[in-house]
Amino acid sequence: MTEVIVTSLQVFIRRSLPDMSALGRIVGICCLICYSITAHAVSEVSISVGHLEHAMGDAKDIALKLQLSQPQPSVTLHAAIKPADAQGKQNEWTQLDLSCNLPKRRSIEAVRCDNGRLKSARVDLPFNLDINRLFHRNQLDVDAALYLKGGSFSDEAGLHAAEKLSGAMTIALKREAQGWQWQTFVDWQTGEVYWQPFYIESGGHALQATGTLRDDVLEVNQAHLKINRVGELDADGALRLSDFKLLDLNAKLPKLDLGAAYPLLFKPLLGNTAFNNATIDGSASLQLKVKNTELQSFNLQLNDVDVVDINNKFAFYQLNANIPWSYEASNSVRLSYARGSLLNLPLGKTEINAEVNRYAITAPSIRLPVLDGALSLSNLSATRLHNEWFWHLSAKLEPISMEDFSTQLKLPRMLGKASAQIPLVTYSGGILTTDGSVVLNVFNGTATVTQLTMHTPLGIAPKLNADIALRNLELGELTRTFSFGAIEGKLDGDIKGLELQNWKPVTFDARIQSSPGKYPKKISQRAVENISALGGGGAAAAVQRSFLRFFQQFNYGKMGLSCRLRNDVCEMGGVESTAHGYIIVKGSGIPAITVMGYNQTVGWSELLARIERVIDGNSKAVVR
Repeated sequence: MTEVIVTSLQVFIRRSLPDMSALGRIVGICCLICYSITAHAVSEVSISVGHLEHAMGDAKDIALKLQLSQPQPSVTLHAAIKPADAQGKQNEWTQLDLSCNLPKRRSIEAVRCDNGRLKSARVDLPFNLDINRLFHRNQLDVDAALYLKGGSFSDEAGLHAAEKLSGAMTIALKREAQGWQWQTFVDWQTGEVYWQPFYIESGGHALQATGTLRDDVLEVNQAHLKINRVGELDADGALRLSDFKLLDLNAKLPKLDLGAAYPLLFKPLLGNTAFNNATIDGSASLQLKVKNTELQSFNLQLNDVDVVDINNKFAFYQLNANIPWSYEASNSVRLSYARGSLLNLPLGKTEINAEVNRYAITAPSIRLPVLDGALSLSNLSATRLHNEWFWHLSAKLEPISMEDFSTQLKLPRMLGKASAQIPLVTYSGGILTTDGSVVLNVFNGTATVTQLTMHTPLGIAPKLNADIALRNLELGELTRTFSFGAIEGKLDGDIKGLELQNWKPVTFDARIQSSPGKYPKKISQRAVENISALGGGGAAAAVQRSFLRFFQQFNYGKMGLSCRLRNDVCEMGGVESTAHGYIIVKGSGIPAITVMGYNQTVGWSELLARIERVIDGNSKAVVR
């Protein structure tokens, strides 16, 4: 009799529940058997299946056992299952153990399963399962709750893992004419989860949502998400399940704690940007609307936000912003900060106003106070096309104190003022270029930068290329600044093919030399010793001795030094070559002096160390 019942019920379930997995069918058979054979006084039923195959995965060693004679009917299930992933690839075998208490009445209204467990080499998920109603009025309604207690899992690649994971999930499904009505509540109580690139170290998060499922579209009528210490989100919308395409969305985030949200949600996504090593405090709010898969509008508010880079590249304090955007209309954008810094340069109070029209932003002028001057931007225009930013602007650096500038950057003390004019700056495809020359007025001369380009200027490893021309720099002011010893005269220089990677030089051809023309040309004994040290220490200095050692300064006709940097090695030269080296300073008149250099190749790090020792006054050449 039991075999006949089982066979007939298998046919019934295949026809009535064609979308159930093979293992689900076995469970359904078990439940229906339980109440179909009660009248036949059968006390125990056992079902064994060696192997089942299904598109959703395989099962083997299936053992189902029903106990009907006890005061509380029960069912136990033991099986090894191997679910298929999204590509249909088989995973490892996982042992499933389940024990359920069944109600005594014929209508299945309450099933409680305690001590359930999924167990494999990488998965250990103990759980309880309650099913409050399965069949009602010839239709399938489900009201179930799943309780997870101290679970853990990981994958072979190490991209997904969890430890000590506990929580509860309830779901209610009601069949309707064109689909399902659903309601769910998820309570993540404890445990840590890594789901690349996100790491969530504790629980306290919850989701409550209701909606419908019709064909391939999951509609969310109402959802409320609470992320512990971060904020709460209210949303509704629709998601296409076949490709997980977001069709519609209305979301409101009234208050987001940025101090908690940044390390949890934002930092994992900013690994290749300048914001990957920052601290953020303050709050924000956001409203967002998506319609027919397209972003329609958003409004972002920042309230008293502090953004500080740990490596002191930048900082902004009391940052406030109102940034509305709409696909249909233009909006005014406002942003301000009380103070800040950029590469240790203090930034004063700033207010920025701009106009946003769809994917373009314009501003007639922006003034950014820097030290005692300012950087003035004009004709600013930016647009986003094909997921890339393009923008251009003109810039002018109002005179700033070189003394304050050098102090803030911990450079040797400089005097005078620096100013600059930049005709046009363009950013396209991650590359920043300048149209024309950038002219700096320093040391009573000029420094002109041409062919300036920057790759990924806001990335973690920016690259800069440029040519620099120095003209008529006052050597007296320059050498006093760097404690080099006194030199009177003027200096010209050319640095061609300069390439910096992460702000460190890797390639250039540089030459500095005395400017042409008639003007006083004097060099002190201290400067002679320091220049000699740059050429190679004791043997590098060929200084005329005898009575000249009593002179504090000497005349020179010309001077110069060159460096060709390749592969961290500097090929050095001077104003003239000799059989054994090169001339750095060529004497003229009385008293005259000539300084020789002998090291024609020097490691770049060694040359920098020599310059540092010279500036610190710790190096003295052997004077002969």
